[in-house]
Amino acid sequence: MANITLVDDDENIVASVSLALESHGHSVKAYYDGASGLEALQNDPPDLAILDVKMPRMDGMELLRRLRQTSELPVIMLTSKDDEIDEILGFNLGADDYMHKPFSQRLLLERVKAVLRRAAPEESGISAEAQAAASAKMMRRGKLTLDPERHESLWDGKQVRLTVTEFLLLQSLAQRPGFVKSRDNLMDAAYDDQVYVDDRTIDSHIKRMRKKFRQVDNEFDAIETLYGVGYRYRES
Repeated sequence: MANITLVDDDENIVASVSLALESHGHSVKAYYDGASGLEALQNDPPDLAILDVKMPRMDGMELLRRLRQTSELPVIMLTSKDDEIDEILGFNLGADDYMHKPFSQRLLLERVKAVLRRAAPEESGISAEAQAAASAKMMRRGKLTLDPERHESLWDGKQVRLTVTEFLLLQSLAQRPGFVKSRDNLMDAAYDDQVYVDDRTIDSHIKRMRKKFRQVDNEFDAIETLYGVGYRYRES
């Protein structure tokens, strides 16, 4: 089970969500404002963070922005705003999932389970056979190297820090260079069946991923957009 940090200024939400998570074996630490939440996340990183958007001292968006400067830990955002612009901003900043209040505890638990499952590294053995198998799983496409065991991405030998969702999207694209992946294909690769996201979410993740690669190579153009169709990986 996972260590989860919950940051929300609503005491009722904190109490109910903590109870639901703990009843399923998770350990929960709660904070009631963005500033103390950020300090806790930086000093004692959990397996997953659940962040409210509207909070005192520092809102959830600013918290996420600062967190993403140093960490790619999985993040689920909570919001009472029914505003797609707010949601898109969250995904652009690197959120892995988004939930609108009010939500059912059952749905939250499913989202938590899905994000943790995507984030969990596969177990690796210490035998020569296991090491060989792990090496075989590494994907090399031109300048790109992906290591699923470590969720590590390299471009021309330089590390590019990706969130879990970004890594799964890139892995799906790079598996078949030159072949177009629709947004629905990419949703299936990065999200479980219980999680619905729309086209804008995929576009936001791709946009942020490109930005990260261009920070190490300003000529990066390996992810192509085919408007109205989807995306494809071009192996140089």
